[in-house]
Amino acid sequence: MPRANSPPPSDGTFEQLTRRFRPGLMAFFLRRVKNHAEAEDLTQEVFVRLASVDADRLQSADAYVFSMAMNLLRDRSRRHQVRFDHRSSAVAQEDAGVDVLDAQRVAAGQQELSVLTAALRELPERTRSIFILYRMENVDKREIGRAFEISLSSVERELARAMAHVTRRVKDEA
Repeated sequence: MPRANSPPPSDGTFEQLTRRFRPGLMAFFLRRVKNHAEAEDLTQEVFVRLASVDADRLQSADAYVFSMAMNLLRDRSRRHQVRFDHRSSAVAQEDAGVDVLDAQRVAAGQQELSVLTAALRELPERTRSIFILYRMENVDKREIGRAFEISLSSVERELARAMAHVTRRVKDEA
């Protein structure tokens, strides 16, 4: 950390540091980022930071300059990772068909759910149970028939009756 009361390096010292370290820093960054413009920016950032450092610290400039460069690379890597994670998350949500929640959509969904619930309550108990088992619990029609001791065609008739009623009620409310 720079000391608050120590002066920054003099212009002559700063020029010497620039001449001495710029080629090495550029090579250091180019090997790691593979982009000349970005290596230039990172090198420039090292020198901007060096301008605010006291002269005492610059006595062991080699280690200090390259540890600063390595820290800049770590910061850059963290920023890129955060951006990548954010983009991946956004793409995953788009791919999953997930939309941003808005109050109107939530209210409309709640209204549709209450209409569906009311329509299911209006069904006879056996028809409602068969419908829920098949449509919501994914139970096979044959298993439902065995459980209610009815034929497969009876299960299909009950399902058709329930679906027609629910569809009619939902359309009436729309």
